[in-house]
Amino acid sequence: MRYVAAYMLAVLGGLENPKNADIEKILSSVGIEADGERLTKVVKELNGKSIEELIASGREKLSSMPVGGGAAAAPAAAGGDAGGKKEEAKKEEKKEESE
Repeated sequence: MRYVAAYMLAVLGGLENPKNADIEKILSSVGIEADGERLTKVVKELNGKSIEELIASGREKLSSMPVGGGAAAAPAAAGGDAGGKKEEAKKEEKKEESE
């Protein structure tokens, strides 16, 4: 995904057919080290395609993904007795100090 985004940024920046070095420069500017094999594959697959084509293709892929939500998380249990334990611990500390 990073490589595709960097490729699209390069095209938006005025490069019709960005090269590996162009994509590496964009990625390194934000601290990402590019993998040469992946980068070469992405550049080969995207070379010559317009941004509009890439966006349309991405939308098709996203529309086919399931988007069903998972089960909702159970609410947290009420913590009614937590305060009592703290008070007991303080009392024990005071007893130890006084002895």
